[in-house]
Amino acid sequence: MTTPLTWLYAPGDRPEVVHKALASSADVVIVDLEDAVSPDRKKYALAATAELLASPQTLPVHVRINTPHDVEALTTLPGLRALRIPKVAHATDIRRIAARAPGVPLYALLESALAIEHAYSIATAHPAVHGIAIGEADLRADLGIRDGTGLDWPRTRIVVAARAAGLAPPVQSVFPDIRDLDALYASCTHGRALGFLGRAAIHPRQLPVIERAFRPTPEEIEAAEEVVKAAATDEGALALPDGRFVDAAIVAAAQRTLSLARREGG
Repeated sequence: MTTPLTWLYAPGDRPEVVHKALASSADVVIVDLEDAVSPDRKKYALAATAELLASPQTLPVHVRINTPHDVEALTTLPGLRALRIPKVAHATDIRRIAARAPGVPLYALLESALAIEHAYSIATAHPAVHGIAIGEADLRADLGIRDGTGLDWPRTRIVVAARAAGLAPPVQSVFPDIRDLDALYASCTHGRALGFLGRAAIHPRQLPVIERAFRPTPEEIEAAEEVVKAAATDEGALALPDGRFVDAAIVAAAQRTLSLARREGG
């Protein structure tokens, strides 16, 4: 199974855009029934999405729901891979959705100060939770933060919560400027340094930049290979040729780096 790095949003009320997303290089397509759809088109967006997902799709498709009532229309559809639940603030929010969508993987979006405070309890609320992520626009407004660096603490908080809960590393929130690809790359490398893996996008042109930022560098691959090779041949204390000692956690991290370089594994 390929490790997803790129998650492309497409508005649910524009089927032609959704089909273009499905033909893109994204690893996952997220059909949005929430913020990207105006109130007068919510009903149509849900119907169009249900029609699309009545059959399996070429890429994994997640749906960001607008209300819990959307769940019943989507849960049993063969083209649905997962649901993304906006504005989760309590573990009970996730449990209510899980009860409506048995067997469907859920991703919780944390978009308020209260949600960040409850990050671990949300991440462990139900076995259906496969991931957590921040909705940065709403969180920034809730906290009154003007500079994006002010979000680094809550970003780190959900990285820690996801790891403690045994979930995959969180995916970074969308970068709203689709023209400034240099700034997107810089933001991705910063997110990667904080522990994120992959990023959501709002335009296909952002996808190769995200992919490049999160793929291991040749230097990182070489260092990981050295660690894994030493672990395979070591008969006692694990030491590298330069004298550095490494433990099991470092070996596991090196193995993850090589898996990501091959874009295999989970």
